[in-house]
Amino acid sequence: MKLNRRHTLALLGGTAAATLAAPAIAANRKIKVGALRFTSHSGSFIAYERGYFADAGLDVEFEFFQAAQPMAVAVASRDIDYAVTAISGGLISLAQKGAVKVIGGALSEEPGIDGQKILASDAAYQAGLTSPAALDGKSFGVTQAGSSFHYMGSKIAAAEGANVSFKPLQKVGAIIGALKSGQIDAWSIVPHIAKPLSGSGAVHIIGNVADYIPNYQVTTVFTSANNAANERDMTGAFIGAFSEGINDYAATMIDKTGGEDGMNDMVDLIHKYVYTDRPREKAAPSIINGTMRLNTGAALNLASVKDQLDWFKSEDLVDASVSMEDLVDTSYVETIGA
Repeated sequence: MKLNRRHTLALLGGTAAATLAAPAIAANRKIKVGALRFTSHSGSFIAYERGYFADAGLDVEFEFFQAAQPMAVAVASRDIDYAVTAISGGLISLAQKGAVKVIGGALSEEPGIDGQKILASDAAYQAGLTSPAALDGKSFGVTQAGSSFHYMGSKIAAAEGANVSFKPLQKVGAIIGALKSGQIDAWSIVPHIAKPLSGSGAVHIIGNVADYIPNYQVTTVFTSANNAANERDMTGAFIGAFSEGINDYAATMIDKTGGEDGMNDMVDLIHKYVYTDRPREKAAPSIINGTMRLNTGAALNLASVKDQLDWFKSEDLVDASVSMEDLVDTSYVETIGA
């Protein structure tokens, strides 16, 4: 069944949740939403373009970032209200301090649906890095220590028994440049970026992240701890509208219920935010290649989140005492894998 905002609110607590949402609808609250210009953030873009946020009483303004940790800082400082991005060490530390809460799930790896790719530079590939089994002694690009790239690279390296050096390059664009020029050997990234890079010949796909981290909750929805605890009407309205955007995306891009025309319309919408520097005909293949599962109803895979938290602790990237209760508010969405 396709979940609309009414159904999602029912998951939040039926009549009580619907009642809580009413003040936000009446107030037409202005909120800022953090995002990356990735296809995986399409749930927010669709909710905005198709009026789901407006219907929920929310006047949304997007603020775009180039990495996960600065987005977490912006939520904690209340410069933005909600964000969708990967769990990072910075986010976990801010959660422990009572500043932010994960309240839902977004992008995830799912069997049978194309997911994130492991990449090698052409120089490394020609020197023998043709599969993750050959990562020993190689360098792996990350935005920052404690980023999702660091988590993925570490899990892949551990599975292969490889000793890998991580190179913090701050921004995705800088990692791409370093990989193409051979300054780093490897990286992992969503398919809408990985596949065009591979097609250029400067980079090669050598594996799939899902083979090493199955059912990985790649990105989560999060907000300030204050919003989660004290702005339940606004937060419930945001999750409901965001979920409608997710459901439209899945129906169109994965289930293909709208056929080719529906997919073309969806590509036009996403192109307003992703690959905006390219003409539509050149952007479309990359947008389509980026199709991954966005969790229905913004459901959150707690087992994956716990695995990530345990890894951050094991690497001494966050305090050993931080708990799942510090990090996650489970009252807004369905949780799975607990």
